Amino acid sequence: MGVAACISELYDSCHSIHRSREKLKKRNQLQTVEIKIKMDCEGCERRVRKSVEGMKGVSSVDVDPKKSKLTVVGYVDPGKVLYRVRHRTGKKAEMWPYVPYDTVEHPYVPGVYDKRAPDGYVRNTAVVDPEMLDLARGSSPEIRYTTAFSDENPTACVVM
Repeated sequence: MGVAACISELYDSCHSIHRSREKLKKRNQLQTVEIKIKMDCEGCERRVRKSVEGMKGVSSVDVDPKKSKLTVVGYVDPGKVLYRVRHRTGKKAEMWPYVPYDTVEHPYVPGVYDKRAPDGYVRNTAVVDPEMLDLARGSSPEIRYTTAFSDENPTACVVM
């Protein structure tokens, strides 16, 4: 094998690695990012809207000041959207912690029910603290009745 063949082979292998890295580059999927941010006036609403409108990949921006909710649809990363809103507006912002009332099994347990939630929404059980989630599960009637007659429960009913 000659020197020219070795250099050509080396060039081809380096070039093929570069192509495979381009193919492996992950693209963002179309998603809806919902953020909770307090807006007092129209100026706050305009500042929140302008903070994300210029982002690359954003398709639409919807601001609802009554619910304190910002909805961004597009090919974006949720973490980057949240960071940009916090950085550009200087306001405290967090991911939308509420889900519709119908999607939660027990919406009025202490860890899930939130008085500040908009009408028809309760706190998302995935966002709730793990300790509170155990309390929510333990207070449900189904679990109390099934553990009352369980062999693993030392204080279970022995009448059976």
